[in-house]
Amino acid sequence: MHESPALIPVILSGGAGTRLWPLSREAAPKPFMPLPDGGTLLAKTAARALALPGVQDLVTVTNRDLYFPTRDAYAELAERQPRLASYLLEPFGRNTAPAVAVAALFAQVRYGDGAVLLVLPADHMIHDAAGFAASVSRATRLARSGSLVTFGISPTHPETGFGYIECGDAVGTDAPPAYTVRRFVEKPPLDRAQAFLAAGNYVWNSGMFCFTAAAILAAFARHSPQVLAAATSAAARLIGQPDAAMLEIDAVALESAPSISIDYAVMEPAAAAGEVACVRGAFDWSDVGSWDAIAALTAPDADGNRGQGERVMIATRDTFVHAEERVVATLGVRNLVVIETPDAVLVADRNHLQQVKDVAGELKRRGHESYRLHKTVARPWGAYTVLQEGRGFKIKRIEVKPGGTLSLQMHRHRSEHWVVVSGVAQATCDDKRFLVNANESTFIPVGHKHRLENAGTESLVMIEVQCGDYVGEDDIVRFDDVYGRAEPVR
Repeated sequence: MHESPALIPVILSGGAGTRLWPLSREAAPKPFMPLPDGGTLLAKTAARALALPGVQDLVTVTNRDLYFPTRDAYAELAERQPRLASYLLEPFGRNTAPAVAVAALFAQVRYGDGAVLLVLPADHMIHDAAGFAASVSRATRLARSGSLVTFGISPTHPETGFGYIECGDAVGTDAPPAYTVRRFVEKPPLDRAQAFLAAGNYVWNSGMFCFTAAAILAAFARHSPQVLAAATSAAARLIGQPDAAMLEIDAVALESAPSISIDYAVMEPAAAAGEVACVRGAFDWSDVGSWDAIAALTAPDADGNRGQGERVMIATRDTFVHAEERVVATLGVRNLVVIETPDAVLVADRNHLQQVKDVAGELKRRGHESYRLHKTVARPWGAYTVLQEGRGFKIKRIEVKPGGTLSLQMHRHRSEHWVVVSGVAQATCDDKRFLVNANESTFIPVGHKHRLENAGTESLVMIEVQCGDYVGEDDIVRFDDVYGRAEPVR
């Protein structure tokens, strides 16, 4: 166990970000979505946390399927990594209360009761790093005195899409100011949001928290013992692996936890009991929760239009266009959001952007893959892009990173033809192992075990043609996988 760590940031990375469809998908959610500057919210959150003084560990709670994309997102921050970077992997989402409880149990075992946890959602945007650091410093001091601390953002307008916090008496005289929390308020209708703004003692609930491991676990015991019991059982495997960096949360135990937010489970009843303080954040903040928030990240032209990619905007006002593969032209329109991706296009009136999530919900109800996957799908070994698909066939472009290895697998319904475009493929088919060079091809019959590897130092690019009576992505039986995705074959 380590002595008195100054600060342990805990990044919560989950949720599908359905209000940002079609750029955000279930398998590539909002924290991984490329922003206009080329970065991602997840990488920006990690960088912001690592810039704080005295950080000893960066703990990320995320879905198991997002472990490799998360690791890739952090790769660019290698020079700023702390001595440790820990991953707590959920088999499925159970909201934020179980995630925070498991993270607190992990921190308690590894760093002791006094470990100060800074809980950060992975999908927030903050530009003022100095103001953020000052607020965290204030929150850390309060947390060490035993308080449960939340961060409130001074409202700039009557927002109906955020929850609010009613602040009470001042706590001390340090800057930035902190207050007791009287209550948490759900997203209000417009008239109440206007009243909150006029009152001056209401702030937006940022969803960020700070407390010691001992304090939050004691609060769980008082206010949400069922969550704590399930989290304790789910974290049992973590406690037995004190030095591991990638730790998987037990699925059976996690399933017994109520699916509830940390706000409902602990912070609201704790506020009623006088246990919560709020630091009034001295920094800008956005939860980047809609296409309007994304549009605000780009500069407007003289007509209020914003966007990225190739676009032609004639007699157009107050419109945002995101174009990826095609030229997008708008003519004689105003107040629209147009999002073009390789496999989906969204056209929405800006007054209806909160309903974009309903589009993703409808696609999910229909079983349409575009609610879940992009045309290009990231994998631990690289990525694949579906170029064309029809009855009985699918054509993919596959790129394998240097050192990347696909699983040893078999398909029950399809054969595969591989044509290497660049690089050298190390192919396995049953008991044969051979090289396939650029401008060469090979054939994998249906039902045969096979594997693809890139043992070279350059990316391997190939075209794969699948043929069969079913070419769905779930027609795969894995026998061995270096990324831990293989399951026992029945």
